[in-house]
Amino acid sequence: MGMREEIQAELAETFDDPDGLADAVKPVEGSRKSTPAYDPSTGTTTGGTITYTGRGTFGSYLAKEIDGSLIQTTDEKLLILQNELFISAAGLPTTTPAEPKLGDIIAAKRVLNVSQDPAGATWTVQLRK
Repeated sequence: MGMREEIQAELAETFDDPDGLADAVKPVEGSRKSTPAYDPSTGTTTGGTITYTGRGTFGSYLAKEIDGSLIQTTDEKLLILQNELFISAAGLPTTTPAEPKLGDIIAAKRVLNVSQDPAGATWTVQLRK
C-alpha cells in the first residue's frame, strides 16, 4: 500500500470513528456549469450541470491565515477525501472521480481556491458566500 492509500485509509477511519471526526463530517455536494452538448443523431442535449458528492469536514481559517483580501474572516475551509468524491448522476454517485474547480458551488458557497496535499489524498477547498 502506497503513502496515498495509507493516508486515505487513516483519514476514512478517522472520519468514521465516533471518538474521531465522525460528528464533524458532513455530506458534500458540489455543482458546476458545463457547456451543453447537442447530439444531432438523437436530437437531445446533454450536460449543462455537473454534480458531485462526497464527504468532508467544514472548518474555519486560523487568524494568521486571514489577510482580509485573499482569505476573509467569513471564508470556510473544506477538507475532502479525494477517494470519496465522485460525479453523481440522477442523485446517485458514479464511479467517476470528481475534482472541485474554481467557481463551483458547494454548500451554497462559491469555490475560490482548491489545493491538494502532497500525497494527493485530500482536497482543501476555500469557500465564500
